Amino acid sequence: MAEKRNSNTENTKFHIFSSAYFRSVVERAQYVNDGKKEIAFIGRSNVGKSSLINSLCSRRGLAMVSRDPGKTRTINYFAIQSRSMDKEGTGHRQDWYLVDLPGYGFARTSQKSKDSWSSFIAEYIKFSPGLVLLCLLIDLRHPGLPIDAKAYEWLQGLGLPIQIVCTKSDKLGTQEKQKNLREVERLFSGSGHPVAYSAISHNGRDDLLHIIEQYVCGDES
Repeated sequence: MAEKRNSNTENTKFHIFSSAYFRSVVERAQYVNDGKKEIAFIGRSNVGKSSLINSLCSRRGLAMVSRDPGKTRTINYFAIQSRSMDKEGTGHRQDWYLVDLPGYGFARTSQKSKDSWSSFIAEYIKFSPGLVLLCLLIDLRHPGLPIDAKAYEWLQGLGLPIQIVCTKSDKLGTQEKQKNLREVERLFSGSGHPVAYSAISHNGRDDLLHIIEQYVCGDES
């Protein structure tokens, strides 16, 4: 698949200027291990993960939006190129991977399949050499779902930094959005401030990119 380069490459803020599908894996032996950092995204099925990834990378159709939520059973890698500017005005390019993890909580699935999913994801989180940040997506319209709280507790036990990203923020009015964000911050304490994101208006993209920048560029001199 051909890569996509964003038109606004002269932006001085940290930004993604190239994104392309790279690889799908189903087992540990297939993990990418080339020294590049990885930012992974996970969430309940139908939370809007694919739409968010497309918005974040400014590329429609990069991650396919499934008509059958929960159908995806692969870990999908996308090769990302970003650019940042240091305090001296010197530009830096970063090469890293955005990793799309299968959704949880899908319907009509046996307990055996759900246990297999847990093992599949846990193995990736524990053994993927480049993983530096896990973004957990929560539907801002429904901040208190038990399945999300259970997923958060489980992911915390795996010892990786977690960033809460609240999707579909455009579906709420200002007051309800702020109320639900406070509820998310209360329920998912210990993960920093949640980011409210709209894949339609792209509100929240700069905030999320700023957080990603800290992990992707953290070791730049």
